[in-house]
Amino acid sequence: MELDVLVVGGGPVGLMSAALLDAAGVRVEVYERNPEPSTVSKATTMHPRTLEVLSMLDVGDGRRVSDVLLGEGRKVPKTHFATLPSRLDYTGLDTPFPFVLMNPQWRTEHVLADHLRARSVPVRYGTEVKAVSQPESLSGEPVLVTVVGADGSETTRAARYVVGADGAHSTVRKAVGIGFPGNPPSTLNFVADVELAEPFTEAEYFWRHDAGLVGVMPLPGGVYRVFGVEVGDVGLSADEVRRRQGEPLTVEELRAALKRVCGTDFGVRNALSLARASNSSRYAEQYRLGRVLLVGDAAHVHLPAGGQGLNVGLQDATNLAWKLAAEVAGWAPEHVISGPAAYDAERRHVAHRLLDDTLAQDALMHTFSPAGQALREKFSGFIARGGEVSEELSGWLSGLAVHYPQPEGSHPLVGTKAPDAVLGGEGLVRSLRPDRFMLLDFGDGDGDGDGDGVSHGSALTELGGARVEVRSARRHTGAWATVRAALIRPDGHVAYATDSAESLAETLPDAVAAWTRPTAPNEGLVSV
Repeated sequence: MELDVLVVGGGPVGLMSAALLDAAGVRVEVYERNPEPSTVSKATTMHPRTLEVLSMLDVGDGRRVSDVLLGEGRKVPKTHFATLPSRLDYTGLDTPFPFVLMNPQWRTEHVLADHLRARSVPVRYGTEVKAVSQPESLSGEPVLVTVVGADGSETTRAARYVVGADGAHSTVRKAVGIGFPGNPPSTLNFVADVELAEPFTEAEYFWRHDAGLVGVMPLPGGVYRVFGVEVGDVGLSADEVRRRQGEPLTVEELRAALKRVCGTDFGVRNALSLARASNSSRYAEQYRLGRVLLVGDAAHVHLPAGGQGLNVGLQDATNLAWKLAAEVAGWAPEHVISGPAAYDAERRHVAHRLLDDTLAQDALMHTFSPAGQALREKFSGFIARGGEVSEELSGWLSGLAVHYPQPEGSHPLVGTKAPDAVLGGEGLVRSLRPDRFMLLDFGDGDGDGDGDGVSHGSALTELGGARVEVRSARRHTGAWATVRAALIRPDGHVAYATDSAESLAETLPDAVAAWTRPTAPNEGLVSV
């Protein structure tokens, strides 16, 4: 049987893509070359916007995936930028999750895998994808995927679309010939999860211009993430970084590095994981080629700073899933498939910002000189004073301020993320669904919208249907204080908004149609 979507890669991003596609009614399977879910921590930091999108997935007992993770993780109200002494404070952010959640990546992976298992979505472990081939015409023939099972047997699977979530060395990306340009590595970092004799109640960072950098962050269960770099491991050739990155990191090497930078090894014992990382930064020339799409590390890699790779990857999946589901079902308009609102157009823009951000952190973290120290002190002072710099960084790292390009003449809210508080009850975040838009009715403009989420004979009710749910909304602050109606995309971003009751009859029906009806007959099989 031909699949709608075959996802290659069973890490958190691949599993998230599959879970959202499944929730939208798409037939999807996941192929993962490892024999079972990972037990490695990798990324440990989950930012507010990621927790919001994980709230879209219902685990079936009244909880969402975010609820499960919150029950296992450690909430931290502040986070770092480039390990600077001054921290970014998330407590005042407009979100149900004004904190970062410290949780090893493997837990996120296991929770998503359990969710898919409960939904009877196949996750085929021990199955490696060897080749991906799509027809040149895209006239209806499927994409063919060659897979090798754990027993060595080779088979070919057919799917209408393939999503490559298979990491930095993506087989999918290479198979279809998508370039992956960027900056080669020049720094070799160490990363370890260990137990320590000396306890830390919160994250601490140690930076010396003549020795290097060390960060120590408490994780759940008495484990600590220890990471850093020595001065001598900065400014290396790319070949040297790649050669040494393949060598195992030992506990003895870790202890020695900690002593050289910090004067102590903090009583390191029982290392759960030991690894090396680099500052290579690249992103794909295209996120989509024909009916093959890239997501997560297959689309972008960078210095692992603050868990941004995992967070941006999960948010990639959220942007991709509803658009691909609409395309599979045949109701996606052209501008969502290949135009300015397409997955590639919107998320490659985010990747560009991501690499700029992590390169800036690279400079602040790894410029080991008196000048580097002065730069850190200056930038840390900007953060400590609050204001524009702190707000900009908090909005970006949290993911809450990420917005997509606005068409000329559109309302200033278009492309921004809608706040949770515009709906009463469970809020907007938990009310979103990946197979439909939400049309928010804020009342007649005099502030009497009750925001209980129920449409009380709204004048907008006639615009509701299978792809649009009409809800009564409540007034919010700032630009939202005067909104009369807003069309919210399945990923929570604003597709259309107006402050004028008079314009509703003229512009709103066309706006709804523009986002929920194909501009030409298609089966989603278009060349991009």
